[in-house]
Amino acid sequence: MKKESLCNNIAGEKCGLKKVLDIVGGKWKILILCLIDNREVVRYGELNREIFGITNTMLANSLKDLENDGLVIRTQYPEMPVRVEYSLTAKAKTLIPILLELKKWGEENLF
Repeated sequence: MKKESLCNNIAGEKCGLKKVLDIVGGKWKILILCLIDNREVVRYGELNREIFGITNTMLANSLKDLENDGLVIRTQYPEMPVRVEYSLTAKAKTLIPILLELKKWGEENLF
């Protein structure tokens, strides 16, 4: 029986793992997804306060990327001052169990 490869075309266009890393890779995006998952609906200010060390620019860019990639829903309310809330899409919710497995692996192997 042949072992399944993580990527048949390492880092090529058809590599699913590369696509995932392109979308959630980096220092902040997984942390943003985790916080939104924990709270279900989160405002920008909460994300900025809770994610230690993230800059406004990086938070705004990461949220925009996550929204463009179909993982985060941005809801803006017609109020003054403007209220914006973020929540996970159905697609992002399917990623959470995978992130939980990575978390468990880290706890078992990296501490």
